[in-house]
Amino acid sequence: MLVNDLPRYEILDEAALEELDRGWRRIVSELGIDFLHEEALAVLADAGQDVDGQLVRFDPDWILEQVAKAPSEFDLQARNPERSVHIGGNHMVFSAVYGCPFVREGLERRDATYADFENLVRLAQAFPQLDSPGGTICEPNDKPLDSRHLDMVYALLTLSDKPFMGSVTSGPNAVDTIAMAEMVFGRESIEETPAIISLINVNSPLRYDDRMLAALLEYARVGQATVITPFLLMGAMSPVSIPATLAQQVAEALAGIALVQAIRPGCPVVFGSFLSNTDMQSGSPSFGTPESAVGLFCTGQIARRYGLPFRGGGALTSSQVVDAQAGYESMMSLWPTFLAGTNFVMHAAGWLESALVSCYEKFVVDVEQLRMLHEVFQPLRIDEEALAYSAHQEVGQGGHFLGAAHTLERFRECFYRPLVSSTENYERWNRNGGRDAATRASEIWRKTLEEYEEPAMEPDLRAELKAYVDRRRTELGD
Repeated sequence: MLVNDLPRYEILDEAALEELDRGWRRIVSELGIDFLHEEALAVLADAGQDVDGQLVRFDPDWILEQVAKAPSEFDLQARNPERSVHIGGNHMVFSAVYGCPFVREGLERRDATYADFENLVRLAQAFPQLDSPGGTICEPNDKPLDSRHLDMVYALLTLSDKPFMGSVTSGPNAVDTIAMAEMVFGRESIEETPAIISLINVNSPLRYDDRMLAALLEYARVGQATVITPFLLMGAMSPVSIPATLAQQVAEALAGIALVQAIRPGCPVVFGSFLSNTDMQSGSPSFGTPESAVGLFCTGQIARRYGLPFRGGGALTSSQVVDAQAGYESMMSLWPTFLAGTNFVMHAAGWLESALVSCYEKFVVDVEQLRMLHEVFQPLRIDEEALAYSAHQEVGQGGHFLGAAHTLERFRECFYRPLVSSTENYERWNRNGGRDAATRASEIWRKTLEEYEEPAMEPDLRAELKAYVDRRRTELGD
């Protein structure tokens, strides 16, 4: 978990913020938002909102009253208390890629399997730059669709002791996630401090579907954190205008956050953003674009205006392989992520091919980028020792500092040491096989898995979790 005390990069003036405020208010009050779940509709109707079938038109001031009940910061507990995190304020929490149906391993692109899921959780556990493995780090297509969430939650709880993300594909899946978390943490403990954070995507434009809402209700009832995220690709799910998309994002996110607060006031929530654009030539989604960077800067400023922690960014790219495009698009996403001070960062490692692919090599390359950015976003300490005047006295004019006492005392830790990058001269690089970054990353993830140590868990607790998974799988199969 990074504490980012550096100034935030903000690009909206007060007049712009007032226009956006007017924009989202008009959307929720005049157009309204669909909620495809009877209980959610009943909650909103009881709160005095205008419910017409599945369409809800909101009083914007009521939304803001509810949003004000959400905490601006909260803790998320991990199985290992030393890995618990704080979400909000100047804290940045990083989780791995999420939701990909395919994996790439070297040159092979294939359906993701449960073995891949386990391996990626192990990698997330191994690298300290990742505070959480996330949730659906890839989609294990060799497991039955109706019960694979059980296997995923089991792996997240046993192969990692970091905070994890819950299943959101249905209400019953959320109930299973909560039940398994209760075994590990206890019901009273998770109600006091959430142990689950879950992604609730809006079916943009202006619609919450029944499956996501069912999961939202289950998590909200027991005080677990949710990341309420409009899914906005400009030109497809929102207009081809950054301001229009921002207004829609605020309308959709705040409406969902208000629903959470109406269910359980004070329940922790994160203002989510998944904002990029569509390639107007091909119709494909584009990532690592200037538009998404601008949207991220604005989202941070908007979320702070409403006193909410926010989610955005990640190492996003449209590239099909781990190449230069994957590198510069990911860094185009990561720099704004850090400059905006994003509180919860999904897709921080492993994303490839517009979220279709979880890639082993990209995972390691992204960790390298996170390591570098963690170094950059630290305050620069300047004092007498840092000025190293004694080194100048020793070397004088025209000398060199390689053998100076100051250098010899500090050379092991004075500069960043790369994980993946090569600084060899050409001759040595060539003698060592002429390996590119993707090849070096492949060697690193394999070695990391060889050295991985599973975090300890009491045998009785592991057996209890396994018995629950087996019982529920049988019930779902029946």
